[in-house]
Amino acid sequence: MDKMEVIKNIIINNDGIAKTTDFVAEGLSNYDVANLCKEGYIERVRHGYYQLAGQEDIKEEQMLAALLPESIVCVESALFYYGYSNFTPRQWSIAVPRTFSRTRLNIGTLATRVYFIQPALFEIGKTSGEFNGVQLAVYDRERTICDCFKYRTKLDNEMFNKALNAYATDKRKNLSNLSGYAKKMKVYKKLMDVMEVILNA
Repeated sequence: MDKMEVIKNIIINNDGIAKTTDFVAEGLSNYDVANLCKEGYIERVRHGYYQLAGQEDIKEEQMLAALLPESIVCVESALFYYGYSNFTPRQWSIAVPRTFSRTRLNIGTLATRVYFIQPALFEIGKTSGEFNGVQLAVYDRERTICDCFKYRTKLDNEMFNKALNAYATDKRKNLSNLSGYAKKMKVYKKLMDVMEVILNA
């Protein structure tokens, strides 16, 4: 099998984007990768990541999964995912740990709104969901509602109110988790003052 065929298979097996380390693991050298890039067979997506030249545009979801696998879909994007917001986000709201490398977030082809989370709170409510056929990490309903209170100043009133009302009528809500997360995230009092009114309405 020639090098082009090997590279093609690696990229296909990695959902359209492969890392230099994926190629090296299959016996190719950095020199091979650089040459195939120069010849126009593969294209650099960003430093260390490649796709086949001229392939159909990769879905944003695939790009997020490949380039920022540690990130978690949150706030505006999570509200939209759960049907708590009708507003289609123009960019992906993602959470990353505070220690995350800022340079890795420079992805020209992917619009992101990044929330830097302290490590102790990062994993709270982390789950996974299917976005346009791609599995991504996303915060669950309860964490998303807690985040609405934590980032209240970043959300407009309409989005905030719609989210809380939609959550209150959601049969899959878990009030025990909501109160547990709210305590850990130090938004318990604010959250309970509002949610009690909505839930008792």
